[in-house]
Amino acid sequence: MPLAVAAESEIFAANRARGQITLTVAHEHGKTRRKRVQESGSLRARFPNVTGSELETVIVNTACGIAGGDRFALDISAGEGTDLLVSGAAAEKIYRAIGADTEISVKLDVATGASLRWMPQETILFDRARLTRSIEIDLAADASVLLVEAVVFGRAAMGETVREGSLTDRWRMRRDGKLIFAETLRLDGAIADTLARPAIGNGGAAIATILIAPADETLIERLRAIECSGEVGISAWNGFALARLCAVDGAALRRDIVAILAALDRGTLPRLWLN
Repeated sequence: MPLAVAAESEIFAANRARGQITLTVAHEHGKTRRKRVQESGSLRARFPNVTGSELETVIVNTACGIAGGDRFALDISAGEGTDLLVSGAAAEKIYRAIGADTEISVKLDVATGASLRWMPQETILFDRARLTRSIEIDLAADASVLLVEAVVFGRAAMGETVREGSLTDRWRMRRDGKLIFAETLRLDGAIADTLARPAIGNGGAAIATILIAPADETLIERLRAIECSGEVGISAWNGFALARLCAVDGAALRRDIVAILAALDRGTLPRLWLN
């Protein structure tokens, strides 16, 4: 590699954003309270609701977006008997990558009798973005979790289309140490062409996954009765349920997500979702 190119690569790498949050909450006097909060880089955790029994945590990225080569990690632990809601201040934007992928690592640990709702706003991928994300969930035998993750390919209102890029999304969930769910989604190369295929996205530009544990067929039947504008598939196995959604754009996807969450009746929506 020529010296000038090598120097430019080193400068680019040195200017990449880093962010990490380690959050542990505990049950004290009938409420969920912060026990440990550690922040570094461009990530911050804010707590707008400190009066209810459920603690609301809002993740803020002060870098105002994520680019190729950026690294972010979130380690969230809901202690015994706690109720924790984690949301985002805004939709997270993943910009074009020149070299290395954007990497996001999420670890969620939910202890005995605890409940965690992981409900960030949408992740928006720009053209030629490259995102590698992993989500690891460890549940105690009687813990409960609700995860909502949405990915939007481009901003329809701005006339943007994600022609090319890469998305690798790795999910693993364990209950009492036993692996009960594992999947990896990969989209690479001509994303627009891939999503246009009838068996994949049928032209949709927004997808989401809703994971509910515990859940059973009774819950699934109730959710299947909901009328949605996009494509929705819902199934249950191993004591949890999974809903997969695909819609024409982010606005339509948000409406379908809200309809499913309302039927679940697992708590109010994060206030920033309603802005």
